[in-house]
This record gives sequence, C-alpha cells and structure tokens, in this order.
Amino acid sequence: MPTPQNTRTLRFVLLTFFSLIILYKIYSSSYDTRHSNPDTSRIAIEQTEHTNGRPNLSSNVDSSAAVKDMATIPTNPLPGGRANATFVTLARNSDIWEIAKSIRHVEDRFNRKFNYDWVFLNDKPFDEEFKKVTSSLVSGKAKYGLIPLEHWSFPDHIDQKKAQKVREDMAAKGVIYGDSVSYRHMCRFESGFFFQHEHMKEYEYYWRVEPSIELYCDIDYDVFKFMKVNNKKYGFTLSLYEYIETIPTLWDSTKNFIKQHPEHIANDNAMKFLSDNNGEDYNRCHFWSNFEVGNLDFWRGQAYTDFFNKLDQDGGFFYERWGDAPVHSIGASLLLSKDELHFFDDIGYYHVPFTHCPTSEDDRTKLKCSCEPKKNFDWKGYSCTSRYFEMIGKQRPRGYEKQMD
Repeated sequence: MPTPQNTRTLRFVLLTFFSLIILYKIYSSSYDTRHSNPDTSRIAIEQTEHTNGRPNLSSNVDSSAAVKDMATIPTNPLPGGRANATFVTLARNSDIWEIAKSIRHVEDRFNRKFNYDWVFLNDKPFDEEFKKVTSSLVSGKAKYGLIPLEHWSFPDHIDQKKAQKVREDMAAKGVIYGDSVSYRHMCRFESGFFFQHEHMKEYEYYWRVEPSIELYCDIDYDVFKFMKVNNKKYGFTLSLYEYIETIPTLWDSTKNFIKQHPEHIANDNAMKFLSDNNGEDYNRCHFWSNFEVGNLDFWRGQAYTDFFNKLDQDGGFFYERWGDAPVHSIGASLLLSKDELHFFDDIGYYHVPFTHCPTSEDDRTKLKCSCEPKKNFDWKGYSCTSRYFEMIGKQRPRGYEKQMD
C-alpha cells in the first residue's frame, strides 16, 4: 500500500507531465518553425534614411481622419459584354508547377466565372508537358508564344565590356540580380516589348500573373470591364521603394525625356507619387509590377513608345539594372491622368515577400478572404501606398492604423 509521501510524489510527477504536454500544444499551435518571415530590413533601413528630415506618411497620421472605406468593389453588374482581355505570364518550362499553383488561385477566385484567355510567353519554346498542364487548368483559351530574339538580347548600341564590368561591380556589392544577364533581358522585355508580341496584339487589356503568386479573396466582378467602364489604364495592389543601387540615373533620363517631350506629359498626372519636390528628385516609389492590370493601347501608344525608346537608348537596362516596375510606374504616373490609375484594395494578393490584404474587415468577410490582416504591407513604413492615397486626396481605409508597423 503506497504511503502518503509516495502518493504526493506521484501526483506531482503526473501534474508536471500533463502541464508540459499542455504547454507544448499551445506553443506548437501558435508558432510554426517551418516558416520564417522574409527579411525586409534593407528596404526598411533605406526608407528610414529617405524620410529623414521630413514627416513619415505612414506613421505620422491622424487616425481619427480615416473614417471612410474606399468604394472600390462594384455592387451592380457592369454594363456591356465581355472585355477584350487576357492574362499574360512570362515563364520558363521549369516554372510549370509554380505557375500551376498561380493559375489555380486565379481560376478559383476569379476566372472560372469569366473564362478569359491566357497568353504564356517564353524566350525558349514551351515543352509539351508545360502546355498540357497549363492548358488543362485555364478556363479560357491558352496561347503559347516564343519571344523574338531582338526582344531578348543586347541591342546593338550597348557596349558589352562596359555592361559586363557593371555586372561584376554589382555582384561585388551584393546588389540583388546585379550580375544577371537574363534578369536584365526580362526587365527590358517587360518594359518595352511584351505588349508588342503577336499573341498580345488582338487584346485591349491584360492582367499579369507570375509563378508562385496567391490570390486571397473572391473577385465576383469582371476586373477588365471595371477598367474599361471607369476609364482606368493601370491598376496595382502593392507599391514600395526601389533599390537606389539599381537605378542611379533613371530619373536623369526621365527628366531629359520630359524636356524633350513636354507634349506627352499629362496635365493632371501623378508626379506627386514619384517626387517630393515637383520632379527635381525621384523618391523611388513604384507600383510592384508582378501584379498589374492595364490597357495595352496605352503601352503601344506614341507617348510611352517615345519614353521607352529614350530609356532603351540611354542603356540603363544593361549599364545599371533598371527594373520594369519603376519604368512602368514612372511611365504610367507621368503619361496618364492620376484618375486613370487604380488601387485594387479588394484583391488580396501575395508575391514573395509581400502581402496585400484588404484593409476593411467588412470587405475581407464579404470577399471570403483568407489573408492575415496584420501582414498587409500597405501601411508599413516602406510601402508607398500612403503616398498614393495622399496624391489622389483619399482618406486611408477604416482600420489601417491596426496594420501599421
């Protein structure tokens, strides 16, 4: 028969054992060690340096002023028939399973209701497996195009030795993609040629989709018709600051273009989004172009053609590492009226490492969103979305202050 002392000891051991099990369950369910947050410290540091000496638009705010939600979600059917539009994806054969995931997100959240076409572009021929898998996933017509060599190569005026020296220097400095030739070809192609491809010529609007993206919310209205009916030419979900090491002379080329072609600059443009001093300097804000919905006729028009040709002749795609995101953003912000730009707050979106999650709790519920609100990038200190809201004179959506740093 156990003694009282032994009984107390046994009870203590059992209590300790079960307490440890409970603590383990709580800990393991609230923290998954398989996933870690991406390192955005570099962008955050650059933003801190850039805003030194002036108010930070993301943190120095009056929360009582943000009492209105943006009315961005159409509540009634849009007039007219289907828009003349397509999805477009630049991908390699090796991207097959990552782009398959992206297609499922787009089809499940949006395109199964509208059945728009999908154009796939590659600098190498697509293999049969890529075509078989992707064509089985899209609800519209799938088209596969080979990029012409002249759109994915060094133009004749580029000094190859100078370009190689730049790549070596950038690699030594640790600039992301600084030593990559293919990345530069991609940026140049997306900046000036994707809309010229033969498979794109028949369309008026496009939605760019990249491998490994996610859509978090249902989209129950026709995004392309929304753009057309409301005369929108460029739509985005995320905006941020560009790495200055990649674009040291991009703004100099832009200012020279403005002097050469004042007739192309829109009267009510979005210069305030790009510059804090009326165009003297570039604040590095850009729309993140891995998600963009746009009007192809704008890119094919004379104004943007002249802008791209100026940049291409200056050589910054190869002598520096100009990205298509700042090029598209500067072009759209200067050559379009600011009313022709659109922020898709209602489209929950992820591309590593940033998330756009609708700010409004009501919208997230209505749209069946699965994104985590506190991961919303929009109101962080290194996002440019607050600048965009200030530029268009809109109050930030209700609840934004809960998603700040």
